[in-house]
Amino acid sequence: MPLSMWRMIARTPRWARIMAVVVLAGAIILGVPAVRPSVLRAAGWALVANDGLEPSDIIVIAVDAGGAGVLEAADLVHAGIAPRVAVFAGGPPDSVEREFARRGIAYEGPIPLKLPLLKALGVTAIELIPTAVAGTTSEADALSGWCAQRRFQSIVVVSATDHSRRLRRMLRRAMKNHQTRVIIRPARHSTFDPDRWWETRAGVRTEIIEIQKLLFDVIRHPIS
Repeated sequence: MPLSMWRMIARTPRWARIMAVVVLAGAIILGVPAVRPSVLRAAGWALVANDGLEPSDIIVIAVDAGGAGVLEAADLVHAGIAPRVAVFAGGPPDSVEREFARRGIAYEGPIPLKLPLLKALGVTAIELIPTAVAGTTSEADALSGWCAQRRFQSIVVVSATDHSRRLRRMLRRAMKNHQTRVIIRPARHSTFDPDRWWETRAGVRTEIIEIQKLLFDVIRHPIS
């Protein structure tokens, strides 16, 4: 190999070199038809975390969980896992809300769709987490502070299937010194299927994006 090529590789960030090796190894393995399905399923399940359930103080629907999270949370309430469900009030103010505020008009934004859906599913004890979040990091920080304030012993966090493992890693870091035990539950009705994700464009797109984010998180925080 030319000396210039070695110099270029040496200047490449460590995380990029690791990701390149992973991609190359995956390409080689997928070239063998006999092992392709099992490797693809393993890649799908690498995104999923599913902790054992136990009676808890409250069920929290993660921002990304959507309607699947609402269904999962309602089922957990009816199964006796926790008597209450909490949802995040919303994200940071958008341009419309800021313009109303500039004109001196209070504008709370639309009521989260999760609330009427939960009530329609028979969940009556619902709480709003007031902190606005704009991503997984701020979500983990907000949940950490909220749990410390409420002094919960145990909570169940319902997440989208493809996001559950990375969310668990981030919550563990954010709540490392807290008394609250966090149980991650992937929503069973999530659109991402770890056993068949490669059969749809949406599944492939989700897998690629989430596996990159997960690998980057593992590289930045090997112990998490």
